[in-house]
Amino acid sequence: MSQIELLYFEDCPNWQRGLEQFQKALDELKITEEIHLVKVENEEEAQRRKFAGSPSFLINGQDLFPTDQENYFLGCRVYPTSKGFQGVPDFEALRSAVQKALNSG
Repeated sequence: MSQIELLYFEDCPNWQRGLEQFQKALDELKITEEIHLVKVENEEEAQRRKFAGSPSFLINGQDLFPTDQENYFLGCRVYPTSKGFQGVPDFEALRSAVQKALNSG
């Protein structure tokens, strides 16, 4: 069984669309575990959780889109997509990352 999490902060305008895309990817892959929403509330928690920005997609504690950043903070995250940088990854990139993470676990 996998631990599936979406980390976000409340003022991010992209986390709900990210959640919809994450759920769609899980549904397509026939993954029935639920997504646990984790609201990151402050800078200390962001540092402790290594929060790369909102939304962040994690499976078994591993960020599906790892970064090499060293400073963590409450902020929106951007992903490289076919349309330039966006607040959520392309659906196929997210679906592929989910599949890869579940196959390696």
